[in-house]
Amino acid sequence: MKAQRLGAWIAIAIGASYFIIPLLGTLEFSLRMRRGAYSFDAYESVFADLQFRETFGYSMLMAVLTIAFGMLLVVPTAYWVRLRLPQVRPIVEFVTLLPLVIPAIVIVFGYLRLYNSSSILPLTGSTSGTNALLMFSYMTLSLPYMYRAVDTAMRAIDVRTLTEAAESLGAKWPTILFRCIFPNVMSGVLSGAFITFAIVMGEFTMAALLNRPAFGPYLQLVGANKAYEPSALAVIAFAITWLSMGLIQLVSRFQKSASPKA
Repeated sequence: MKAQRLGAWIAIAIGASYFIIPLLGTLEFSLRMRRGAYSFDAYESVFADLQFRETFGYSMLMAVLTIAFGMLLVVPTAYWVRLRLPQVRPIVEFVTLLPLVIPAIVIVFGYLRLYNSSSILPLTGSTSGTNALLMFSYMTLSLPYMYRAVDTAMRAIDVRTLTEAAESLGAKWPTILFRCIFPNVMSGVLSGAFITFAIVMGEFTMAALLNRPAFGPYLQLVGANKAYEPSALAVIAFAITWLSMGLIQLVSRFQKSASPKA
C-alpha cells in the first residue's frame, strides 16, 4: 500500500515538474532584462506599450461579446433540445463537436470565402462587419465547451417541472427562460464563460487572418522582435488562463455547497 502511494506521488511529481519547471524558467528569464540583476523591467515595458493596452482591451471586449452572444445562443438551444426535441440531441452534440475536429484555419478561410466584400453578405467590407465575423468565429471555437458546460448544468435540474410550474403561474417563454432556467444553470454558464475567455484571449489564427488588432497576434509580433518581453507576455497569458481555471473551480465548489441547501 505504501509503495503504491509512493509511486503515485512520484508520478504526480514528475507530471507537475514537466509543466512547472518550464514556467519557472520562463518567469526567471522574464526578470533578467536588467543586466546583472532581477527586475520587472520587461513587465514595465509591456504595460507601457500602447499596442499592448489596445490589443488587450480589444480582446477583452471581444471575449465579453462572445460570452454574451454565446450564452444567448447555447442556453435556449440546450433548453429546447432537452424539453421538446430530445430526438435531435445526438445531432446537436455532433454539431457542437465539429469545431474540435475542423482546424481554425479551415473555418476562417470558409468565412472569408462566404463573407468577402463581393458576397451577398459582405462582412469583411467594413471594420464593424469584420469585428462581428471575428466574434462569431470565437463563438464557433468556444461552442463545444459552452454547450457541454450548460448541458451538464441543465441535467442537474428538472427542466420539465420548472417549465410546467412557471406556465401554470402564467409565465411566458421569455420569463421562463430568463427567470427560471438561466439562474439554475448559471454555474454551467460561468464555467463555459471562463473557458471562452481564455480561448479568446490567446487565439491567433482567426484574428490574424481577419487582420484584427487582437491580443494573440500581438503576442506573436512581440515574440518575433523582442527578447524578454515575450517571456513576460507568456507569464501574463498563463496567469489569465490559471485565473479562469481557478474561477471555474470556485464556481463548481459553490454549486456543490449550495446544492444540499437547495
